[in-house]
Amino acid sequence: MRLREASVEEQVQWILSYVQDGSADIWKENIMEELETGEIEFESAGEFLAEIKKEFGGGDKELVKVAELKKIEQGGRMMEEFVQDFKRVARGSRYEGCPLIEEFKQNMNRSIRRKLMEAENEPATIEQWFKRAIALDRNWRESKREEERLRGKKETNGTPTPRLNQQEALRQSLP
Repeated sequence: MRLREASVEEQVQWILSYVQDGSADIWKENIMEELETGEIEFESAGEFLAEIKKEFGGGDKELVKVAELKKIEQGGRMMEEFVQDFKRVARGSRYEGCPLIEEFKQNMNRSIRRKLMEAENEPATIEQWFKRAIALDRNWRESKREEERLRGKKETNGTPTPRLNQQEALRQSLP
């Protein structure tokens, strides 16, 4: 509010005082030099803010998507859920082809990734990666359920039942 009465140059200097770190700091130094030498001049603080937005604001949405894409992980989720979430995050990231596949591989569970990469014909497209990863995840989960079912069947009162071979089982089932 106090700066409303200040000159445009003072307003720009005040705004620049908040620009810090990394490439923004380098940009700030360049702008300050250009202001001092008269190479650039701004009609208003609003024009300067538009310049900042042009310089740093254009890729915000894309950068957020990329950062989100790098953080997303499958964890304990089913692959179908992870794939849908991954697709949502990837939309707008501008990642496609190999870089998108690499992010997907990096963020899926290690065991599924290893099986896919060890397969005779490794998937070539992101859609193939999605499809085969979902199939492997379903098979793994079904196998796990089957093991638990069989384990529960073998146990009676907390003690394992001895396993019968096929001939013994047949003999016991005959009258």
